[in-house]
Amino acid sequence: MAAKKKIGPLDIYALLPKTNCGKCEPGVCMAFAARLAERTISLEECPPLWEKGQEANLKKLQEMLKPPVREVKIGDIKVGGQLVVRRHEYRYFNPAPLALTLEDTLPEVDLLKRIKKVEEYGYSYIGKTLRLDMLAPRYVSGDPSKFEATVRKASLTKFPLVLWCTDPGVMEKAVSLVKDRRPLLYAATKENWKEMGELALKYQCPLALYSPFDLKTLKSMAKTMMNWGLQDLLLDPGAGFGEMLKETVNCFTVLRNTAIRGEDPEVGFPLIASVARVWEDGGRKPEELAWEETALATILMVRYADLIILKSEEIWTWLPLIILRENIYTDPRKPVSVEPGMRAIGEVNENSPVMVTSNFALTYFTVASDIENSKVPSYLIVVDTGGLSVESSIAGRKMTAQTIADAIKASNVKEKVKHRKVILPGMAARYKGELEELLGFEWEVMIGPRDSSGIPKFLAEHWK
Repeated sequence: MAAKKKIGPLDIYALLPKTNCGKCEPGVCMAFAARLAERTISLEECPPLWEKGQEANLKKLQEMLKPPVREVKIGDIKVGGQLVVRRHEYRYFNPAPLALTLEDTLPEVDLLKRIKKVEEYGYSYIGKTLRLDMLAPRYVSGDPSKFEATVRKASLTKFPLVLWCTDPGVMEKAVSLVKDRRPLLYAATKENWKEMGELALKYQCPLALYSPFDLKTLKSMAKTMMNWGLQDLLLDPGAGFGEMLKETVNCFTVLRNTAIRGEDPEVGFPLIASVARVWEDGGRKPEELAWEETALATILMVRYADLIILKSEEIWTWLPLIILRENIYTDPRKPVSVEPGMRAIGEVNENSPVMVTSNFALTYFTVASDIENSKVPSYLIVVDTGGLSVESSIAGRKMTAQTIADAIKASNVKEKVKHRKVILPGMAARYKGELEELLGFEWEVMIGPRDSSGIPKFLAEHWK
C-alpha cells in the first residue's frame, strides 16, 4: 500500500461547510482549511462541522486527517501522532516525554528524594524551562504492598504515570488507585496479554505491548487488542546496547517506516524505548550503565521513540536528552524566533544604553544574558529578521539599515532615554553611515563587538 498523500487545503476545504461564519479563529473556511493542513488547529474549532447534516463530511475529514501513527494520551501528555519518517519532510509532533523509574525496592526516604529531584529539576534553554515529564513506578520487589505504596507516593505529584508491572493481579490493585489519572499500563507480553488487555478495557487506560526483538509477536498482540476494541496502544520492541544495538535500531526503524507508509495498521502506534533495561546487566559500574542508557536514549530519540523510560537520576544524563529533544521537535520550516520589539534588560533609566539584535531566539537570549552579565541595564531593540541570526539576516538582507531604523522608530526609545546613541552588532558595521542618515542624523551609531560575549567589556570601556 502506498503512503498517504499529503493533504492540502483544497482537499479539506471541499468537505467544510463553506459558510465563512466567523466562528473559528481564522474566520473563513479556506484559512481554516490551511490551518488544518498545517495541524495548527483542530476540527473541534469549527462548530458548524458538528451540526446535524455534516456527519458524512466530518467522518471523511477525521479519516483524512488521522495520522498514520496514532496519537495517544497518557495523563495530560500526548504521544505519537507522527506524520512523517524524516523530520525535514514536514515536522515531528508531541515531543517524546521522558519518564523516570521509581523502583519499589527503594527506601521511602530515597524514593521521596528521587521524586523531589524530578519535581525541582529545570534547565533554562532559549527562553524555556526544560524538564522531565513522567514517573514510572516499577514492580521489582515481589511485594504487591510495596508497589502500591510507591504508586501512591507517585500519585501525589502532578506527573503522568507509567505503571511498570507485568503481574496482572498486582497491576489491577495499583491501577485502581490512579485510574482517574489515565496511567499507561506497562506492559502486556506474550505471557499475560489476555489479562492485561482486559485491565486496559476495564479501566479505559492506554496499554503498552512488549515483545523484545520479536516484531511478529508484537504485531499479533496489537491486532488482537485492536479486535477487542483497544485503540490506545504503545509498542515496545525492546532496547539493548552493545551487540543488541543494531537489532534495536532496526526494530524501531522497521516499525516506523511501515506505519508511515500505511502498509500495516497493526504497527501504527507510538513506540516506547525502555532504555532503563540496560541496568539489568548487573556487575557493572553505575556510571558505565548511566552512560549506556543515555547513549541509547539519544540514538532512539532520533530513531522514532515516542516515549523514553529512564533509570539514571544523574543530571548529566538528563541534560543532553532534554536539549536534543527541544531541537528535534521544532518546525524545520520555521526558525525559532522571539517577538520583535524593545526589551528592557535590568533596571533601565534615561541613561541606559540602546542596543540592537535579531529576533532569532538563540541570538536574543544569548545577547540578553550577556547584557545581564555586564551589570549595565540596557534597552535591547529586537529587529524582525524572520528568525535569522545577525550574520545570516545581514547576508540575506533581512537586517538592513532600513529595518533597523524602522525598529528604532517603532520602539519610541527616544522617549525613554535622553541620549541619542545606539549600539549595533559588530557584524552590522557597514550600516553605520546609512543608518545615521535614515535617523535624520539625530543618533550616533556606535559599533559594538562582533560576538555578544564582548558586550560586558565593550560597555565598561565605551559607555560612561
